[in-house]
Amino acid sequence: MDMHTVVVGTSGTTADDVVAVARHGARVELSTAAVDALAASRLIVDALAAKPEPVYGVSTGFGALASRHISTELRAQLQRNIVRSHAAGMGPRVEREVVRALMFLRLKTVASGHTGVRPEVAQTMADVLNAGITPVVHEYGSLGCSGDLAPLSHCALTLMGEGDAEGPDGTVRPAGELLAAHGITPVELREKEGLALLNGTDGMLGMLVMALADLRTLYTSADITAALSLEALLGTEKVLAPELHAIRPHPGQGASADNMLRVLAGSGLTGHHQDDAPRVQDAYSVRCAPQVNGAGRDTLDYAAVVASRELASSVDNPVVLPDGRVESNGNFHGAPVAYVLDFLAIVAADLGSICERRTDRLLDKHRSHGLPPFLADDAGVDSGLMIAQYTQAALVSEMKRLAVPASADSIPSSAMQEDHVSMGWSAARKLRTAVDNLTRIVAVELYAATRAVELRAAEGLVPAPASQAAVAALRAAGAEGPGPDRFLAPDLAAADTFVREGRLVAAVEPVTGPLA
Repeated sequence: MDMHTVVVGTSGTTADDVVAVARHGARVELSTAAVDALAASRLIVDALAAKPEPVYGVSTGFGALASRHISTELRAQLQRNIVRSHAAGMGPRVEREVVRALMFLRLKTVASGHTGVRPEVAQTMADVLNAGITPVVHEYGSLGCSGDLAPLSHCALTLMGEGDAEGPDGTVRPAGELLAAHGITPVELREKEGLALLNGTDGMLGMLVMALADLRTLYTSADITAALSLEALLGTEKVLAPELHAIRPHPGQGASADNMLRVLAGSGLTGHHQDDAPRVQDAYSVRCAPQVNGAGRDTLDYAAVVASRELASSVDNPVVLPDGRVESNGNFHGAPVAYVLDFLAIVAADLGSICERRTDRLLDKHRSHGLPPFLADDAGVDSGLMIAQYTQAALVSEMKRLAVPASADSIPSSAMQEDHVSMGWSAARKLRTAVDNLTRIVAVELYAATRAVELRAAEGLVPAPASQAAVAALRAAGAEGPGPDRFLAPDLAAADTFVREGRLVAAVEPVTGPLA
């Protein structure tokens, strides 16, 4: 585990901290201010619990059952029951990094002092994270309103020493055994605490934060592959001139154009037209790459603003306010997060689509300006990259299906008390698949473009230094260059890993300088 420590205070957290805890095993500590805020808000909850008047979440039932006043002797049972009954997820297990993000972000809200949870409950949450214990959370169970209820309930169940969890060795065992093995005492929930552990947008937010981190790298990678394809197609880099993008000043467009221009610096391929009638303009998939990639970049920036606001939020219902009031609210509704999750799935699908169009152009002898059919060694005997493009097209087709917004749907629940929900968890789950698919799509374009660049080099045309660096690094990673047909899946898998790990960007930046 990474020995880096993330200190959780009262005022939210950062995207970098989420990634550090979720993916890199960073340790978690509560700040002194957070412990003090937890204790102060708990005093307020205890005072309200002692009063005869019912207070939602403290001395009442939940959701459609909120009208029932719960007697003192039944309140601990009420908190246990809400966790047990709401831990009703089904389907495959959710990835470890998602569950760690979910737990960490719930701890972030608890530590704000607006939930009324005791300090010892928050400390147990931190202890479970630090022990590498990961609750078993299932794919289905959240409607993205009243929080990610079932996923968070499975996490709360582990704090109680119930249900199943995965240990640091990857073995799934009863949660009580894992807690005991790490010297962690299960929590005994008191008034409001069960509800406070369940009522947040933490799962969808965690997945948004990690998707943004992945998509930042993918968009830079896609700028590089677009430049390689432009070069391989003997296109013109003149369309990347800064003055052209300055008159349509979308920030992402300018950044993508600059990335491409720097990758193409010193190329001996651009602008060589082998047609009888020289091209005046390149095809849209080549010429408009900065516009499409850039619009996606600007969408990422907007989504990051939404994520930063949510990371600074305390999402619970009811909440403890600084003046001592405990008020019901609707802040648990996932709409703000759900919308940008769906927006990202749309731009990811379009980026995949334009990548595939350039790949197809590289393989078509009628549009590739002198490249061999399918970049094959001996076309007819060899099929070259024909079926690599089929695979890419299948991925793009799925991306388009995944771009259908989840947040446009709402299925009422809880006897019509929760009559409009966000489906943000579903939006986040399909975005994770979309990011995986986009990585593969970019990898196929990279594989085709590098082969095409090498074939041009064999004709005596010298690629840009950055292009040569990308080709050399990809070949060193196990994706072979031009030649007779061979078992292609391992090469594509190597290209996928190369892109996924950010190694394409790392390969060219020593030549280009840092890319946006």
